[in-house]
Amino acid sequence: MYRYDEFDHDFVQARVAEFSDQVARRLAGEITEDQFRPLRLMNGVYLQLHAYMLRIAVPYGTLNSKQLRMLGHIARKYDKGYGHFTTRQNIQFNWPALSDIPAILADLASVEMHAIQTSGNCIRNVTADHFAGAAADEVADPRPYAEILRQWSSVHPEFSFLPRKFKIAVTGAERDR
Repeated sequence: MYRYDEFDHDFVQARVAEFSDQVARRLAGEITEDQFRPLRLMNGVYLQLHAYMLRIAVPYGTLNSKQLRMLGHIARKYDKGYGHFTTRQNIQFNWPALSDIPAILADLASVEMHAIQTSGNCIRNVTADHFAGAAADEVADPRPYAEILRQWSSVHPEFSFLPRKFKIAVTGAERDR
């Protein structure tokens, strides 16, 4: 499992601060929803049926215990007590208040998580076989390759504004699951 280095910590903290300012500007009416849309999508925030939804990246489906506890905390404090795991191995919270999302992102950053590139037309969260590292038929553990792809594609300027979303899944077994 990848651990953040100093660059990662600084980068994610800067993104949280930047988005916090953007949310404040939106809530103050300084920018319209149309102007806010690309900013929120870059940070995993969707507007669905007039309510915001936050999608959080879980790279190649791997979480540690601190991250799981933080997701539980976020579900209890900012949502309705639960989250939704997606087919892309992300988690979604469907009822956060927009004003709370910067605090949620700061909480996520404290456990080396984020919502970058979980929405919009970009390369999305790289997923791996859910039995990665444990499957008997695995030729190689796909997680190191998934991490290389994740690092290469994250906020890469050529992949941030694609015509449509692009999804990658990696397996080390002969057959897909």
